[in-house]
Amino acid sequence: MSRQTENSREEEIIRALIAKGRSAMRAISGCDQERIDELVTAVAWSLYKPENARRLAELAVRDTGIGNVEDKVTKNRRKTFGTLRDLMRARTVGIIENSPDRGLVRYAKPVGVVGAITPSTNPSATPVNKSMMALKGANAIILAPSPAGWNTTAAAVDLMRAALDRAGAPADLVQILPAPVSRNMTRLLLEQADLAVATGSATNVRNAYTSGTPAVGVGSGNVPVIIDETADLGSAAEKICASKTFDNATSCSSENALIVLDSIYEPAIDALVRAGAYRVPLDQKPKIRAELWHDGKLNRGLIARNPDVFAHGLGLGDEAGRSRFFLVEEESFDPDSPFADEKLSLLLTVYRANDYDHAVELVKRVLDVCGRGHSCGIHTSDRTRATRLAEEVDVVRVLVNQAHTFGNGGSFDNAMPFTLSMGCGTWGGNSISENLNYRHFINITHLVTTIGEDRPDERDLFGAYLDKYGTD
Repeated sequence: MSRQTENSREEEIIRALIAKGRSAMRAISGCDQERIDELVTAVAWSLYKPENARRLAELAVRDTGIGNVEDKVTKNRRKTFGTLRDLMRARTVGIIENSPDRGLVRYAKPVGVVGAITPSTNPSATPVNKSMMALKGANAIILAPSPAGWNTTAAAVDLMRAALDRAGAPADLVQILPAPVSRNMTRLLLEQADLAVATGSATNVRNAYTSGTPAVGVGSGNVPVIIDETADLGSAAEKICASKTFDNATSCSSENALIVLDSIYEPAIDALVRAGAYRVPLDQKPKIRAELWHDGKLNRGLIARNPDVFAHGLGLGDEAGRSRFFLVEEESFDPDSPFADEKLSLLLTVYRANDYDHAVELVKRVLDVCGRGHSCGIHTSDRTRATRLAEEVDVVRVLVNQAHTFGNGGSFDNAMPFTLSMGCGTWGGNSISENLNYRHFINITHLVTTIGEDRPDERDLFGAYLDKYGTD
């Protein structure tokens, strides 16, 4: 088959999917908030249901080879439950604000058919998460999964479609690109959809932004976390361990660098070792560098693997294989070292900071390598330290005394919305500087009527300036 013939075939596939999505949207047009919420809940239950969460977790690990089943079960259920909590508290249909004193009524309306790229790291949780948000705005969604995760995503889509059908709604509100998913087919989807939403590689996000369609993308992670001299070292180590090891570090919110103040460096390392870390001997670093990266790219046979597999692949020995995660210590910061980059594995790079000024500088330098805009964290008892990070570092999220993976994408004990897609602002080349949420899946019409004139005196606006600088 010629490339031209294949392109025509793929164009027809996309046109048909878009048409089905639009038809499904017309069928639910006019539904009230209660009905839309019912459909969102149906889709949420399709993954939250224990046997489904487990089956898809097992399928994901079998298909992609990354992560681990138990943590993916937790992710499937926790993210779905938390997102449903957030969505049930929001109005997204009809009048969402009525302010007579301002002469303003706001109406929420669908954005249209959403084309959504999803990654192999979360081939069931992310598709369901995005589908819930899209449906909350009465939209249809077409998923373009990573080829490695297609089987899992397709199984999740089958469950969502069955749930919609059971609730008396069109199954075509949720669709998936047919296998094999090609780059061209994904590009065509993004071009023809009404909104493109991309989670995954920088290439995926760039393709969404250059598609000609309004787009929402997310940035790369490479989270640096400070441990200062006021931190509870035992608590910090346990949180870092829980976060770093969750689903074998598949999350973009997983810690990638620890920056430890010199005055508590050895006690902090000891606490991390007690929590399950393996302190890699300095003479083994060249071996890790040679094995974890091949030709400048991460070795797919080692990323997001269980600790025993990871240790064996790096030739670290039995003691390392019995640990939970791995510490590589850098004597100084080298932006050209791969250890400064995102590692998508159980490996943490550790830097020693002379003082807090140096620690903040190291955070910035790590993020300049990769992850600018995404997030950073600190374990401290000094709130002013955290405040300084928020004021000085170009990131969307600064987490304080938290397991980063669990807190960054929404938690039951912080204010972040539940999501699997973290916007990184213009720092990370993104159009949003918050967690992806339902607001990104609605258009708003403003009904504006006149009110009593709100016109201040000139003196109120210009007085202080003119007094200081004069009228020239």
